[in-house]
Amino acid sequence: MRVGFAGLGRMGWRMAANLVAAGHEVTVWNRSPEKAVQFAEAHKAAVAATPRELADATEVVVTMLADDPSSDAVHDGPDGLFAGRGVRTFLEMGTMSPDHIRALADRSGEVAVIDAPVSGATGAAEAAKLMIMVGADQAATDPLRPVLDAMGDKVICLGSVGAGSVMKLAVNSLIHGLNQTLAEALTLAEAAGIAPESAFDAIEASAAAAPMLSYRRPLYLDEAAHDVTFTVALARKDMEVTTALADRLGVAMPQGRETLDWLRRAGADGFDARDMAAMVNYMRKENG
Repeated sequence: MRVGFAGLGRMGWRMAANLVAAGHEVTVWNRSPEKAVQFAEAHKAAVAATPRELADATEVVVTMLADDPSSDAVHDGPDGLFAGRGVRTFLEMGTMSPDHIRALADRSGEVAVIDAPVSGATGAAEAAKLMIMVGADQAATDPLRPVLDAMGDKVICLGSVGAGSVMKLAVNSLIHGLNQTLAEALTLAEAAGIAPESAFDAIEASAAAAPMLSYRRPLYLDEAAHDVTFTVALARKDMEVTTALADRLGVAMPQGRETLDWLRRAGADGFDARDMAAMVNYMRKENG
């Protein structure tokens, strides 16, 4: 397929590389043009000068963008994705609010908008083992499987536009809650004289073990020695969007709001650009 890719961040770069590796004809666009050129040189892809040019040149456009405002900026305007005429489907794979996804679908004209956010960190993105949550039924998803299967190993159809985004927020609320709880558990054990490595061994062997804990273990135990994979600022954004959705639906979310409060405190204390594993160090600072 002729696939466009907008957004070459930590996840997007790896996802787009897997599309090239799977044999798709890939064209990329990035807000920082030099990054698109670097990708094209590394992976033998084409570069679009504008989002509109990207949509003109491809059948399916994948977006991997940070939030609703950045998505609006890429889709709208005379040089935006919606101004293109060649594309048939927009696959929105970043973490967006479901209301934003529905608004995109309402103004996309005859071009389909399908939310397909992913779960998995940069390692899963590089290995093409992301879990993809699709806001569409099986019939609408099947023609896109060559694209989806190039990036992930599990595709779950959730029925309707916006449902993928809702599920992604629900999953991330669990992840960010677990991140906060782990930070508290490790600092509690440490305060009692237990080494962090030993405490982590026990947690991984317990009923509380989760895949995220194992693949993020190096970051939790030595954040400074590893590259950032998911920032505190992005975690806070996720929880702000999630609690806003809960408010709209009239759903109580006390633990989620507590998680958000701690993420906001950490951000105000200079932790925004650090990996979310830095919540361990933030709790150490609070307890110190």
